[in-house]
This record gives sequence, structure tokens and C-alpha cells, in this order.
Amino acid sequence: MQLPEPHQQQAQTGQPVPNALQQAVNQAITEELIAGYRDNTPLPLVGATPPVDQPGRPPMSQRATDASALMLSGGAASLLVGGSASLVMVASGSADPVVCAIVLGAPAVLVLAIGRLVGRVKAAVEAAPATHHHHYSGHVDQRTVHSKTTGMWAKTNNQQ
Repeated sequence: MQLPEPHQQQAQTGQPVPNALQQAVNQAITEELIAGYRDNTPLPLVGATPPVDQPGRPPMSQRATDASALMLSGGAASLLVGGSASLVMVASGSADPVVCAIVLGAPAVLVLAIGRLVGRVKAAVEAAPATHHHHYSGHVDQRTVHSKTTGMWAKTNNQQ
């Protein structure tokens, strides 16, 4: 913004120059305040705007990511094993539905049984009480005490 010359300002409006200078300064200060304003109030934690779906896979924990990768690789491995077993049976001419069910189902049952066994062993280990070790230092009394209890009404006499 360019300020008018003092003799032009007075000739156009008839007002004194200091008033025009004061208005220009006020306008410059106002523009600077508007451009440099910063709101430091904290943002609300929960707002009214709904969340936006992001493209790609949803975020997961590291444990869920590891389990997902394990399931995907296990599925690919079972596909390869099942396909190769099917090709062998078709090539040998013994592709009976019962034989296919036994050959393809037995590994899955075996894997499930081993998984269940490992889970139960892990649960048993976690449920076991913690081991405590006690260490004592100092003199130990090693006297032998002989005890004798006799009579209808029991009376115990301890002798050293």
C-alpha cells in the first residue's frame, strides 16, 4: 500500500495530513493482526465430524498383523499340499472321495490336535504356582527331641 503525497491528500479531501497518516497506520496494523492471528485454545478431543474411511488395509496391532501373515502363509501352504496330493492321486488312479477325505483331512486334524495340546500346556504352565526359594543364614538348632505320649488322657513329655 502506498501512502498519498501530503499535498495531494489535503487538496482532495480538505482534511489535514496527520489524519490520513493515522488511518494508513491503523489499516496496516489491522492487516498485520489479521494475518498473524493464532488461536491457542486446545482442540476438542471428540468432535461432531464422523471419521473418514482411509484407503487400504485398516490399522492393526503388531500381534494382529503377525497372526494375519501367519494365517495367509498357512493357507497358501495348505493349498500347495492339497493340490499336490490331488495330482498324485489323480495320476495314480486312486482318486476315491473317501481316500481324498482321509488324505486331505488327516493333516488338518493333526495340526488342530497339536495346536489344542500346545494351548493346554501353555495354560497349565501359566496356572502353575510360582517357585519360591528360601535361603536362611545363621545358627541352626540341631538338638534331638524324644517325645513319649502315654495314658488314656494323653500327656506328652519332651526330653532332650
